[in-house]
Amino acid sequence: MEAAQAAPITWRPPRFLAVSAWVSFVLNTLIIATGGAVRLTGSGLGCPDWPLCAPGSLVPTQELSYHSLIEFGNRTISGPLLVFAILVVVLSWRIRAQRRDLLVISLVVLGLVALQALVGGIIVWMHLNANLVGFHYVVSLALVCITAAFLARMYEPPVPRELAVPKPFMILAHVSTLVMALTVLFGVLTTANGPHSGDATIQRDGVDATLMSHVHSWPGYAALALTIALLIWAAAGRLRPLKWIVTLLVILLVQIAVGIYQARNGLPELWVGVHMVLASLTAATMTLVVLRLKRPVADPAVAQR
Repeated sequence: MEAAQAAPITWRPPRFLAVSAWVSFVLNTLIIATGGAVRLTGSGLGCPDWPLCAPGSLVPTQELSYHSLIEFGNRTISGPLLVFAILVVVLSWRIRAQRRDLLVISLVVLGLVALQALVGGIIVWMHLNANLVGFHYVVSLALVCITAAFLARMYEPPVPRELAVPKPFMILAHVSTLVMALTVLFGVLTTANGPHSGDATIQRDGVDATLMSHVHSWPGYAALALTIALLIWAAAGRLRPLKWIVTLLVILLVQIAVGIYQARNGLPELWVGVHMVLASLTAATMTLVVLRLKRPVADPAVAQR
C-alpha cells in the first residue's frame, strides 16, 4: 500500500490508446444518431435480412429503396465500432500491470458491442419488436457512458482513490443518477409507444404515448432540480465535480427545451433524434460527475487534505 501511495501523480496514457478510446466514444455516440435516423425515417427494415442486407447480398441492391441505404449506413458503423473496441482491449492488455481497471472497462465495452450486434440482428428477424428496440437503445446509451468513464479513468494516475466530497453530497449525486436513469427509462417507453416505430407497416399497441410523455417529464424535472442543488452545493464548497455539474446543467436544460418543443410540435423526426443523442450525452456527463466524487491519492499528505 505504501508503494501505491508513493506513485507519482503524473500519468500519461499511451497516445495510441488515447486516440483509440476517443474514437470508440465518438463511434458509440454516432451510432445512436444513425440508429435514431433508421427508426425515425421508417428504415428499420430497409435491409430485410441480417447479417446480409438482402438475401444473397451484403450491400443494398437496386430493388431496395433509400431506406436500405440508411439502414446499411447504420450497420456499416458497427464494423469500425467493433474494431476499435477490440483495439482498446489489446492496448489496455499491454498496460494491464499498471491499469487493470482500464482492461476491465474495455472488456465490458467489447462484450456490450458484441451483444449490440446480436440484438440488432434479432430485431430485424423479429420485425422491429418494440421491447428489443428499446433495449437496443439502452445498451447503446450504456456504451456511451462506459466509454466516457474509460476516458475519465484513462487520464487519471494508477493510484488509490479517496472521496473528494462530503458524504451527503455523494449520496445526493447518486440519488440524482437514479432519477436520471428513471428519466431515460420512461423516455424509452415513451418513444416505444410513439409514432416512430421504425417502419411504416408496423404499429405500436401499448401505453398511450401522450400519457407516457407526461410521466417521462416528471423525473426529468426532478433531475433538473437535483442538478441545480448539486451545482449550488458544489459551487459553495468549490468541490471537485463542479465543472462537470455545470456541463450537466447546460446539457439538461437544452434537453428539456428540445423535449418540450418536440412534444408541442407533433414529434418532428429531427428533434426526436436530437433528443435521443442528447439523452446519451446527459447520461455520460452524469457518469463523469459521479467519477469526480473521488480523487487520486498520490501520498498520505494528499489523503489528509
